[in-house]
Amino acid sequence: MKEKVIIASKNPVKINSAKIAFQKNFPNKNFDFEGINIESGVSNQPMNDKETLLGARNRANKAKEEIKNAHYWIGIEGGIEEKEKETQAFAWIVIKTQKKEGKAKTQTFFLPKKVTELIKQGKELGHANDIIFKDQNSKQKNGAVGILTKNIITRTTFYSDAITLALIPFKNTELY
Repeated sequence: MKEKVIIASKNPVKINSAKIAFQKNFPNKNFDFEGINIESGVSNQPMNDKETLLGARNRANKAKEEIKNAHYWIGIEGGIEEKEKETQAFAWIVIKTQKKEGKAKTQTFFLPKKVTELIKQGKELGHANDIIFKDQNSKQKNGAVGILTKNIITRTTFYSDAITLALIPFKNTELY
């Protein structure tokens, strides 16, 4: 029997990240993955840790309301926050089942000043990256993390590692 996993996004990077993480963590299970468009209920560019976590949780909860016959619902939300006069980037992952929630945050990294300046002018991180790095739709590819690490860390691995961390409660049910 296949277990249904709903990703609260149609972004192919987020869907692929979920597939990779679930297949690594549950190699003996079969899954059916589906991405759906869900609004985060927060700013288009979340500007702090709390808002970013809320966006991920909202996405997972709304996906659960919209498609009830699934086993897992996943919300992924990227955000930024100013720290010591620099801007860090990260994402939150929230995974829901009928009875449990798992959550984790990606690694963080600091954005170049040119990107930060565009964000302060009202641009989303993905659009700012496209302008600075002369790309198109980078958030559906490797995003800032891939661009800045020269794809040593891809956006897919960035998310899939955090999805693995968010799956801890589902792999250690006796502890959670």
